[in-house]
Amino acid sequence: MAKPHPLTLNFKGYLMNLDIPKVMGILNVTPDSFYSLSRVETAKTIEDKVKRMIDEGVDIIDVGGCSTRPGFVEPSEEEEIDRVKRGCEIVRTISEDVPLSVDTFRANVASKVIDEFSADIINDISGGEDPEMWDLIAEKNVAYVLTHNKFEKEENKLGEVTADVIREISYKLNEIYRKGVKDVIIDPGFGFGKTTEENFCILSELENFSYIGRPLLIGISRKSMITKTLGINAEESLIGTVALETVALIKGADILRVHDVKETKEIVKLYSRLKDQV
Repeated sequence: MAKPHPLTLNFKGYLMNLDIPKVMGILNVTPDSFYSLSRVETAKTIEDKVKRMIDEGVDIIDVGGCSTRPGFVEPSEEEEIDRVKRGCEIVRTISEDVPLSVDTFRANVASKVIDEFSADIINDISGGEDPEMWDLIAEKNVAYVLTHNKFEKEENKLGEVTADVIREISYKLNEIYRKGVKDVIIDPGFGFGKTTEENFCILSELENFSYIGRPLLIGISRKSMITKTLGINAEESLIGTVALETVALIKGADILRVHDVKETKEIVKLYSRLKDQV
């Protein structure tokens, strides 16, 4: 399906073309991420992870200092800032050019990393729960990931789930535009407040999100919709992950947020080759 929106993101004057889907590598500076092999805490492990992702061709690095696994314990703001700054500093020491995203739902954390490390994207999994977030994004003129976190109504009919997510994202998108935010990436929020059945329903109808007219980010890497379906753990879920990420690409994903950069870059290359033949 041809996309109605322009396939670019503006990072402080640098235009990233999204005609070829991009890979966002996850850098979890946390002790409790749901995928144990993604946790990096010491300077050495962070440095090794960043260098490996860059060597593997990562397009964007997403630094997070607060796990959002089910039942997670929210760190203090000070602890999250300390973790995120540690990760961002190492990323910027290794590369000043790689686009830097920060995964946070706190406006104060976002403000510090934008000012100190020139973060290009704020990846807000809360969908804007911090009342100061959207004003900050507009003021700093950075890109923003709007995630669908939870449904407005308690019960959803399975056949209406995708329409409900699109409606709720579109409503917030209008509010964000009124604040003056320019570059918004949308994320359907796989795994956030959704059952396995709802996640698969959204994935099966993912092409409908193209009508919102914004770049589409998908984060399904090693998540429970894969592990529960296959009866495996996160460490065993690479094949399931790349299988569903391939489906997401075919259905219009512009950015894949992943734990496994090398393998995802390979499927993007194969998908792009296939698309060139159509």
